[in-house]
Amino acid sequence: MRVTGYRSLLTRHEWGRLIGDANGVMPGHQTGVHVLILETDEGMEGVGVGAHGDIDRVFGVVEGQDPRAVTALYDRMLACVFKTGHAGSAFGAIGAIDMALWDLKAKAAGEPLWRTLGALDRFVPGYASGLDIALDDDALVRLYEQYADRGFSSAKLKGGQDVRHDLRRLLAVREVLSRNSAYPALMLDANESWNRTQAVRFVTELERTIDLAWIEEPVRRWDAGGLAAVRQHIRAGVATGENLTGLEQYRPLLAADAVDIVQVGNVWGITHFLRTAAAAHLHDLPVSPVTYHTNPVAHAAAAIPNHLAFEVQHLTAPVGLVIDQEIMDGGIVLGDEPGIGIRVDEAHINAVRAANPVAESGGPHVRPVRAGLRLAPGLPGTAVGSAATLTTGTPA
Repeated sequence: MRVTGYRSLLTRHEWGRLIGDANGVMPGHQTGVHVLILETDEGMEGVGVGAHGDIDRVFGVVEGQDPRAVTALYDRMLACVFKTGHAGSAFGAIGAIDMALWDLKAKAAGEPLWRTLGALDRFVPGYASGLDIALDDDALVRLYEQYADRGFSSAKLKGGQDVRHDLRRLLAVREVLSRNSAYPALMLDANESWNRTQAVRFVTELERTIDLAWIEEPVRRWDAGGLAAVRQHIRAGVATGENLTGLEQYRPLLAADAVDIVQVGNVWGITHFLRTAAAAHLHDLPVSPVTYHTNPVAHAAAAIPNHLAFEVQHLTAPVGLVIDQEIMDGGIVLGDEPGIGIRVDEAHINAVRAANPVAESGGPHVRPVRAGLRLAPGLPGTAVGSAATLTTGTPA
């Protein structure tokens, strides 16, 4: 079997609500979902997901090759862009191709990817995560009631702008999830919106009332010293890593003892996840994947010894995609369909997109211009200047 070409599709996910984080809120209720299909000379096709705009920089490395040599091809793709760098969109393209190669490898073996990777149990424990900063309190409760109905007993909320507001929301979600556990696990994601002083003051104030399992991305992803300082002054664990594009970017964080939960983005591929998990395991640290549509890395999460919990952001599939998995019992139950378990209805995607194109827009990770800074967001008597609004790209 040889890789002969590829096709790119853009479909969408209907959230039914606004989504966002401390850096902004998406302007509508739908977001684009990028799908990559690798073609082979035997007619078998592999599916990957995630933005892959730089695919032409690396596709030549895999064209004409046997897709089952996936880890060797992964290293060749990295080597191909060594001089100019593999971060950003190049790493996204490598990740999407990597997923599609693993999909082909498992399909060729006639088994689901979790089997190919050596997993014994098809269940992947998870936590609820609604990208919920734009929701009012009533809508927040309704959303997490849906997760509670699926057996979830842990949740991660978006926050970081007002400590009283976040505390009220965390307590409300704790009440919802208490039907499934006497001690629900709660996390807060600040999406790199603080400096180390803000982070310590904010989390310390929350911890006067509530226990947090972890605080996610309290400071910038590359600030090993800042992450270590935050970790030393709060009870909650520190989680980070979803935006790190390459195994080498974890090295300073691990060397500085700056992280408790090592996170990995789904969009960076299966091989990157497996290697990061191994590096974390060497330091006796757990790994928690930050999800993307279709939860493709869940197959790999089932096969490693140090997986903690998988982020589950949505309970429905994107338009035109059928995913062989169920969200139940507080996690993901993987199916038996060979490969990564994603079936693509291209005709449906193209028809829906022609009738209603996906709007291209910035997202919640586009940091808005700030008119000023706060010493400790939402804490009394400490405001200096003003905080950013929740509208993407709009200054305060």
